[in-house]
Amino acid sequence: MGFFIRKSINIGPIRLNLSKSGIGVSVGVKGARVGTRPDGKKYVTAGRKGVFFRKFLSPKLKGE
Repeated sequence: MGFFIRKSINIGPIRLNLSKSGIGVSVGVKGARVGTRPDGKKYVTAGRKGVFFRKFLSPKLKGE
């Protein structure tokens, strides 16, 4: 298990997440957010008090 320190800047409901690989953006309310990582992967996260669930959203394939 890897440890990390989250560096972020909150601007209202928008959070800029800073990392070595770039800047990610997420939007939402306390406990539920939708965001994009610096590498372009999109995700949904929800949780409270240190217990969180994160689901990465896969892009739709052509023809679906």
